[in-house]
Amino acid sequence: MLHLIEVFFLRIYMLIFKGVTAILPFKWPKTFEGADSSLDLVRHISSLGYSRVLIVTDAVLVKLGVLGKMTAELERLGMKYAIYDGVEPNPTVAQIDAGYEVLAKNKSEVILAVGGGSPIDAAKMIGARAKNNKPIVKMTGLFRVYRGMLPLFAVPTTAGTGSEVTIAAVVSDPATRRKLPAMDLKLMPTAAALDSALMVGLPPHITSATGMDALTHAVEAFISNNAMAKTDVRAIEATKLIMSNLETAVFNGSDLTARQNMARASHLAGIAFTQAGVGYVHAIAHKFGALYHTPHGLANAIVMPYVLDYSVDNCASRLAILARECKIGPSGGSDKELALAFIQRIRDMNEKFGIPKQLAALKAQDIPEVAKSALNEARFTYAVPRYMDMNQAQTLIKQLLPA
Repeated sequence: MLHLIEVFFLRIYMLIFKGVTAILPFKWPKTFEGADSSLDLVRHISSLGYSRVLIVTDAVLVKLGVLGKMTAELERLGMKYAIYDGVEPNPTVAQIDAGYEVLAKNKSEVILAVGGGSPIDAAKMIGARAKNNKPIVKMTGLFRVYRGMLPLFAVPTTAGTGSEVTIAAVVSDPATRRKLPAMDLKLMPTAAALDSALMVGLPPHITSATGMDALTHAVEAFISNNAMAKTDVRAIEATKLIMSNLETAVFNGSDLTARQNMARASHLAGIAFTQAGVGYVHAIAHKFGALYHTPHGLANAIVMPYVLDYSVDNCASRLAILARECKIGPSGGSDKELALAFIQRIRDMNEKFGIPKQLAALKAQDIPEVAKSALNEARFTYAVPRYMDMNQAQTLIKQLLPA
């Protein structure tokens, strides 16, 4: 009975949350699209009058020469730049503080984030650290970046996170083994470039994991009770683009059309979940990242079918819409049949991409901690179609134990 009362209360709370979200003044970034659009973004930064740029990225991208064309264009335009490449997957408070030191030393006016979700998230918090005189952890939570951040320009090099259009950044705290999300309208980038040419060299396992991350964003946004007509349009388009382009991007990475379509899908899914939210897939995956350093996209891909199985009776009609739009399942099938076919398609994609059914790092003794963390994260944040209690959460997570 207590669980039913709690669910009723959470439904009312999230309905109010939805109303607030619907009227928030989201300011979406100016977006450049197409091969070499990152150079258009660099020229845009210059046109705004900025001359000192901090590039936030990771060491692998620097080694691969991904920044070459952009730094050459910065030099051609007479702009000074410094590079901070200390960001690793699941960026920590220490990494963000180190990036801030580089920014302060070079008196950078703006930040250019180049990479996946980790560099972009780190760049957001570095920019926030520059404008707010308080520790990073004091800016995590809802609407605590009071003074905003430095102007941020984002170039995603993976088609997955959608961080270039979100108001969120996730920080890892190794001391407490937690991931701390910061959410604030002031964390929205100023402009972004969806440059498929930068994604051509991504290996198949990263392309698949990040693509499934984007699919998770689209699906969880669509089945959220906080979904709206404007988020539905973007979530549906993103899902269709992923279903028709991800396999090509994985197995023929040089296909610029597939790469660009995936970049756009990730972007649209990012806009959708920024307003509609995500759900238990993300809540569980975040804890896997904090405990085991599991890449976020991979964790989402592994967890998603299990959470959809658990939720299907409460969102069959919504999943059926996605199935019909993507031409998945039997023609004329019932909502439940189509919903189950859609979930099976996700499992089939995971298998084709070599994504495991279980998480090898998961330990049985950690399951209560994972479950508690997931429930706490989702409780007042995500308008999930079906809530879990502790027993249900642990039962679901046990399915992810390696055989």
